[in-house]
Amino acid sequence: MRVLSGIQPSGSLHLGNYFGMMKKMIDYQQHHELFCFIANYHAMTSVPDGKALATGTLEAAANFLALGLDPDKSVFWVQSDVPEVQELTWVLSNFTPMGLLERCHSYKDKVAKGIAPNHGLFAYPVLMAADILLFGGELVPVGKDQKQHLEVARDIAIKFNNEHGEVLVVPEPDIDDEIATIPGLDGQKMSKSYKNTIDLFLEEKALRKQVMRIVTDPTPVEDPKDPDKCNVFQIYRLFLDKQQEQALRQRYLAGGLGYGEVKQELFETVRDFFAPFAQRREELLGDKDQLRAILAEGAQKARGAASKIMRKVRRKTGLAY
Repeated sequence: MRVLSGIQPSGSLHLGNYFGMMKKMIDYQQHHELFCFIANYHAMTSVPDGKALATGTLEAAANFLALGLDPDKSVFWVQSDVPEVQELTWVLSNFTPMGLLERCHSYKDKVAKGIAPNHGLFAYPVLMAADILLFGGELVPVGKDQKQHLEVARDIAIKFNNEHGEVLVVPEPDIDDEIATIPGLDGQKMSKSYKNTIDLFLEEKALRKQVMRIVTDPTPVEDPKDPDKCNVFQIYRLFLDKQQEQALRQRYLAGGLGYGEVKQELFETVRDFFAPFAQRREELLGDKDQLRAILAEGAQKARGAASKIMRKVRRKTGLAY
């Protein structure tokens, strides 16, 4: 099965990126045909600085590779290195009803959070649809917050196919309810947009500062606490197996556990878990030419797959004459 997803290079990686998408994608390469890309076109909606975007793109590539993505077992590329995605975006725009985009809650949510509205932000779901449909993605791992965008991609594909025949693969979502939405420091979805993240590759002091900022309630140390309503517990459990999670739950319910104590444990867990990945990341960023070569090879493989779809699309729409 062909599995496809991407990640924006807009700032530092955080736990939501890793557990919500990256870990699952890296696991998929063992048993499926994995297509994974760095979504730098999408990142333009939130990263207007060109130098920052270029730097972030290379860092995102190093992050993925350091965390275990194998370019020999998958297709790994940068979105802008495959120009066919913009061509398909325009084609699909002509099959996208305005009402479909106007109903998308992500645009409304981001504008409500203070992000300046523009056409790129509004038409984001069409570009996302092109990302998926260009490569025949059959299964797309998404969080609950992206489920609507995937439904938009399905609607556009069905509308196109109804008019031109079975050209585009209609993708299916893969949502893990256990980790569909990773909470941030304030309990909302962990997001750079909300500035509520725990980043992966920080130095110790900065990492500990982030963890200690997790919002908790004023329950006294000696009293029992509800783990299901605790942001610290919801983040900590991502690192635990079922037995370890149950043990931590019992410590909450028994009373006598201070939030400061469990935050310190979480900080140490995050630090130790990502330490070997951080070392590999530094090695990759130390040889940027090799990093670019890996991405160029991935883009070549990605364009090979994209060209097969675009030949059909051009023929069916009359762009090929």
